Amino acid sequence: MRILIAEDDPAIVSFLVKGLKAEGYSTAVASDGLEASHLLSSNLEVFDLVLLDLGLPRQSGLDVLSRLRQRDAALPVIVLTARAEVADKVRGLELGANDYVTKPFSFAELLARIRATVRAASQPTTNELVVEDLRLDLFTKVAWRGERRIDLAPREWALLELFMRHPNHVLSRTRILNEVWEYGFDPGNNIVDVYVSYLRKKINFEGATPLILTVRGAGYRLVAS
Repeated sequence: MRILIAEDDPAIVSFLVKGLKAEGYSTAVASDGLEASHLLSSNLEVFDLVLLDLGLPRQSGLDVLSRLRQRDAALPVIVLTARAEVADKVRGLELGANDYVTKPFSFAELLARIRATVRAASQPTTNELVVEDLRLDLFTKVAWRGERRIDLAPREWALLELFMRHPNHVLSRTRILNEVWEYGFDPGNNIVDVYVSYLRKKINFEGATPLILTVRGAGYRLVAS
């Protein structure tokens, strides 16, 4: 799981990066609001959660959150801030924050909140994912392209679900391997390419607009208009 830390205090950043790394999380850091907004709007970055300080330079955390929610209503955000006033908490929650942690905080509490927030966000609000004319039933594990049924092997289904939860994002081979197979990347292992090829043959069939594309040197992308 990859977490964006939007925080301008180097000591807190170091504390979070070390703690999250020890728990197996991958992190990226934005030291100001503009950098955070840029990373969150980039199709080359995929995050599973944001730890967001409100008092960021160049662009406030509230502005970052507001801009994010205009593009993405689902990405979990936990606000980290020294502002303990009720009005600030209410404003952050109204803008779409999933949780609110006041500084100073214990890492154990933050970790529990991260796990609870991600767990809640992962619960499907619908039994179907839809991208263009491609549908994936999360209960039956069957895909449809238009009126054509597409039966999938378990790994193919997990791979397609990952793509459809992150349309237009470039997913690296490392990211795919870690999320679909759940083990570290072996540079000599081409299993991701093999299974993407299997899936692409089923999804990008003759007469259909190709949806799964290769991004040379970066990974793969499921395109959506």
